[in-house]
Amino acid sequence: MIEALSAPVPAEAGSPRRQIAPERSRRRWAGLLVLLALVALTLLLSIAFGAKPLSPAQVWHGLWQPAGTEGDIIIRSLRVPRTALALVAGAALGVAGALMQGHTRNPIADPVLLGISAGAGMCVVGSVFLLGITSLYGYVWFGFAGALGASVLVFLVGTAARGGAAPVTLALAGAAAHALFTALTAGMVIFDRQALDTYRFWTVGSVSGRPLELTWQILPFIALGLALAAANAPGLNALSLGEDVARALGVRVGATRAVGMAAITLLTGTAVAACGPIGFVGLVATHVARYFTGPDYRWILVYAGLLGASLTTAADTLGRLVARPGELQVGIMLALIGAPVFIHLVRRRKPVRL
Repeated sequence: MIEALSAPVPAEAGSPRRQIAPERSRRRWAGLLVLLALVALTLLLSIAFGAKPLSPAQVWHGLWQPAGTEGDIIIRSLRVPRTALALVAGAALGVAGALMQGHTRNPIADPVLLGISAGAGMCVVGSVFLLGITSLYGYVWFGFAGALGASVLVFLVGTAARGGAAPVTLALAGAAAHALFTALTAGMVIFDRQALDTYRFWTVGSVSGRPLELTWQILPFIALGLALAAANAPGLNALSLGEDVARALGVRVGATRAVGMAAITLLTGTAVAACGPIGFVGLVATHVARYFTGPDYRWILVYAGLLGASLTTAADTLGRLVARPGELQVGIMLALIGAPVFIHLVRRRKPVRL
């Protein structure tokens, strides 16, 4: 019965409603092609530009004919790995942001709202404070476990509340979890200088210094999260009409929310664990996507993923250019870019009602 949500409303031939639907569909497909081209462009720019200038010939040589020169090492060991991670993490955060806003009915929902970033940060610090783990490969998986545990805890607390896992209860449970995890993290970093240094490096949000093997290792989790998000889109369309309407259409509200939370956990948990708490990606990408696609989450998720990938990659590239010979991390650049963009969206349009 979910298919009824996307079925066209009968209208007389030549009516405005009948003409608007094909026009909107064409705009959506045209926008999708533009976004794919934008992702490809940001990918090329990320590989071609950086703190050390390289000629197009050096870039081409490093990609296709590496011989161990300095340019080849920069391309294959530094720029390609961080570009791949920026694309994957950005897409994951964009889709997760759209899911969060849909399930919590909150237009400013992000990983902080549900306590996911705080849970990941607590476990990263805990792995250093309690186990003495200081390598990236060591604590990144503790960060993923912390994000997973925070999501499960928030969902269980929200489900146990009267009325089930409603948007308000999920947001309140997330706020409580965030406060708890942040307090525990602060307690550990006070007593351990090594934990403070590791947390300070992780919490700024960065895609640099991550080997390409790490991206390959997290890719299965991202792929599973994207598959769950795609399966969750029709049910999320029904929930956007209200839980009572969704139940009347035959949607299992509890199961739909569980699938959505699982997708959010995998996408956000993996990205946050690998890169740190990168902000504004899901927030800005979702609002821009909804502006062009309308309320259909089947399109919102696709647009938000592509926008998140291109936004994260472009911010990382820009951070390497504005502070030569050093660089500004992607988390800082996204805050500098995302805040004005989001303020502009708020000023030009009325707040989105979810």
